[in-house]
This record gives sequence, C-alpha cells and structure tokens, in this order.
Amino acid sequence: MPLSLKPGTRVFSAVDSTELIVVKVPATPIDLTIGGVPAVLSAAEKNGTTTLHTSDGGTAIGKRYTNADATVELLCTKPGPGVPAIDGEVLTLKEARPLPASD
Repeated sequence: MPLSLKPGTRVFSAVDSTELIVVKVPATPIDLTIGGVPAVLSAAEKNGTTTLHTSDGGTAIGKRYTNADATVELLCTKPGPGVPAIDGEVLTLKEARPLPASD
C-alpha cells in the first residue's frame, strides 16, 4: 500500500523495533517496506508478525538510508533487524561526504 509521506514523518516497522524519520521523499506516494512488510505510521499499528527480510545486520541508529537515484532518504532513530525498501529496492547506507581540505 503506497504511503504519501513528507519530510519529518515518522515511520515504523510493523514487525520489529525499527523506526525511521523521512528526510527526503518525492511528492508521489511510495511503497515503503521495512523487513519486507509495509511500513506503518504509528506504533499502535504494529502487528507483531516475526517474518523479516533482513540484510547486513538491519538498520543502525543515526544512519541515513537512500535509494539508487537519491530521491528517498530515511534517518534511523531506533535500530532493528529489518531493512527499508522502496518498491522492492533495498535502501543502502548513505556514504558520508568527505570534508573539504583546510589548507
């Protein structure tokens, strides 16, 4: 089920402890999953199912996750074993940009 999200929206995994905040998102609705299950917009919507799609240890607190064309960016506020994906594409850890030289 596609979600209409905007920056600052908090999203939750329906099946584990993962919580994310939307940093950047397109104006159109997106199909966001966490752990292979559609994301929910409140902790009260969690269903407790334990079937997860995990990768590379799940999500890490304070890290940003993005898609290949950088149209979506999510910040992890609570880690968990599930990984976020958009339309089946698993989001990857956003690389830190190097600081400019101070010569």
